[in-house]
Amino acid sequence: MAERFAVIDTETNWENDVMSIGIVIAEDGKFEAVDYKYIIFEEAARVGGMFTYAMILKGQKPEFYKKEKAIETIKDYLDANTVKKLFAYNASFDARCLPELCDYCWHDIVSFAAYRQHNPAISEDALCYKTGRLKRGYKVEDILWMFGEDGYMEKHNALTDAMDELRIMGYLKHSIEKYPVL
Repeated sequence: MAERFAVIDTETNWENDVMSIGIVIAEDGKFEAVDYKYIIFEEAARVGGMFTYAMILKGQKPEFYKKEKAIETIKDYLDANTVKKLFAYNASFDARCLPELCDYCWHDIVSFAAYRQHNPAISEDALCYKTGRLKRGYKVEDILWMFGEDGYMEKHNALTDAMDELRIMGYLKHSIEKYPVL
């Protein structure tokens, strides 16, 4: 069986505390969700934030916990799925927001998505630095448009956004071993 990993996305409240986390479990080389979990941190969600309106979308069944229990549930879930590697788009932000997950190995999806040498969908005429990094236009929406998902709009829901980020990894087709560690 291929190594399992998790793609996570968080949404934060007005106080920059995590109010929701979407976790999608996948296998290296397949980049398709084999399982997922969506958790809302009760206290932080009550504060609200810019994307509170998208916290619960039709058909979603999030689990609600106080922060300490939410962190325990996340760790138990990752461990039950033998996950040691976490991937996120702009992972340094998520890792800072969730220092309790510092025992896992964090990887940044944007470190490949925004670079010409790793992303075959970046056009030859795209403005890039000498390093190959796009100067602009590398948000999740932009990258999915590059791969032909015209009109895609990010929902700013932690679970759907984590699924979108996994899809980007699938388009990029790089082994999880190649992504740099934070």
